[in-house]
Amino acid sequence: MVAVDVGKVTIGNVVDQMASDYPDHDALVYYHRGLRYTYKEFCHTCNQVAKGFMSLGVEKGENVAIWANNVSEWVLAQFGTAKMGAVLVTVNTNYRAFELEYLLKQSDSTTIILTGGVRTSDEYVKIMYDLCPELNHCQPGQLNCKKLPKLKNVIFIGEEKSPGMYNWIDILEMSGEVTDEELSQREQVLEPDDVINMQYTSGTTGFPKGVMLTHTNIIGNAVSQAECMRFSPADRLCIPVPFFHCFGCVMGTLLCVVSGATMVPVEKFEAVKVLEIIEAEKCTAVHGVPTMFIAELEAMKNKNYDTSSLRTGIMAGAPCPTEVMKSVVNLMGASEICITYGQTEASPGITMTRTSDPIELRVSTVGRALPNVEVKIVNPEKGEDLQPGVQGELCTRGYHVMKGYYNMPEATASTMDKDNWLHTGDLAVMDVDGYCKITGRLKDMIIRGGENIYPREIEEFLYTHPKVKDVQVVGIASEKYGEEVVAFVQVKEREVVNEDELRGFCKNQISFYKIPACIFFVDEYPTTASGKIQKFKLRELAMKELNRDKDVSIDMT
Repeated sequence: MVAVDVGKVTIGNVVDQMASDYPDHDALVYYHRGLRYTYKEFCHTCNQVAKGFMSLGVEKGENVAIWANNVSEWVLAQFGTAKMGAVLVTVNTNYRAFELEYLLKQSDSTTIILTGGVRTSDEYVKIMYDLCPELNHCQPGQLNCKKLPKLKNVIFIGEEKSPGMYNWIDILEMSGEVTDEELSQREQVLEPDDVINMQYTSGTTGFPKGVMLTHTNIIGNAVSQAECMRFSPADRLCIPVPFFHCFGCVMGTLLCVVSGATMVPVEKFEAVKVLEIIEAEKCTAVHGVPTMFIAELEAMKNKNYDTSSLRTGIMAGAPCPTEVMKSVVNLMGASEICITYGQTEASPGITMTRTSDPIELRVSTVGRALPNVEVKIVNPEKGEDLQPGVQGELCTRGYHVMKGYYNMPEATASTMDKDNWLHTGDLAVMDVDGYCKITGRLKDMIIRGGENIYPREIEEFLYTHPKVKDVQVVGIASEKYGEEVVAFVQVKEREVVNEDELRGFCKNQISFYKIPACIFFVDEYPTTASGKIQKFKLRELAMKELNRDKDVSIDMT
């Protein structure tokens, strides 16, 4: 394990350290593109990106959004902006116009980097022109958008020229306008406790909140998890999980960099590509949510892949089925695969199993507290600490807890108490050895295929349909995704609407995974004596109406 001085260094310092210590070691590899950077080359290119953004006029603490899949420019933007002090705002690749407009406005982003899209080659570009038609008539860097007044720069990752947009190559070329000394001066004013990353997480208040994470937050979390995995420069990590989540950009790319290990990303998840990359690049580790590992195991039934180089990796994002974990160990060879539990507000890891833990603990628990992290279970009503074996709310404290929600002091105060304990909203039980089991949720949250979905956000959106009087959203069990979204809708008097119309209304406006798999139309909701809607009864009603216990899913992709 490489020594990184957590709390005293910035991400830029870490990149420089690895370039000095391991200059000729592979840093970043894109197998299917034939793209390879050594740590020396990676550092040089990150410096170019940093100087390019400085030439663009981006200041320390300015928010730069990125809306792209796992392309190489994403990684270069992550570490390049960190070197010159901009805050990288990660945008979910599934976002559509309604969500993107909210994020860019709420985050005060002045710059957005984007690809053409992930489903079609121009979907993101079309959305940008719809949100900012002024792009058609302005010079790059001079956007004056009515809907997004703070946004000035739009940077397109690709060769096509688009009105009002820079190309990524322009940013690299502009780096020549800034000297190495000017970049060094900028780096010297950066502090480990500066916010450097902002990720949006859905909230019970109806709209996503920007989680502000510092250099120390995410470097410390990457180091802690690398320590649990026994990661070193000898490791090569296949990263098929999306960069816009902490799983990808903290537990993936940054975990490699703090270890001097090699990043081997997958641009878009395909089980066969993952297996090809593991085989060709002799990857020692692979990350994924359970559904990814299930798909990889299925693909291995159709063709032999040499995954004998695998040693470890992380399975997270959703509960891990016991048989899947055993198959990953026995069939894929990842004998030291680990489980991590966390949330974005914790940078994200809170607990983790260790490579030395027996398989029974790795399938029945989410591990114990990460190094230098405190975890306790409290009575959610009284706040008092509970004894081992008693269910309560899991709380955590330490270097990893976020600085707060961007421009949402009340939401921050409701999540972090006066003693700096982060209240996760998850119910858990801890044993005498500190190993935790997640048993439920206090928050009204749905987890579909590793994506956190808060019903209120979908309800707020469906309320905007002119024929909808009221809507309640719940999650029900799905064998494929863990949970699936179901909506109960009340229609306004003398109005008529059907499922197809409402789903069409959602399409291209909210992420596909948030679109209800089933929609029921009701005249009234079950309520308590005080008038509070009983969502658990709606959940039961949905299961009864669908006449199935496990699986409700539709392919909205």
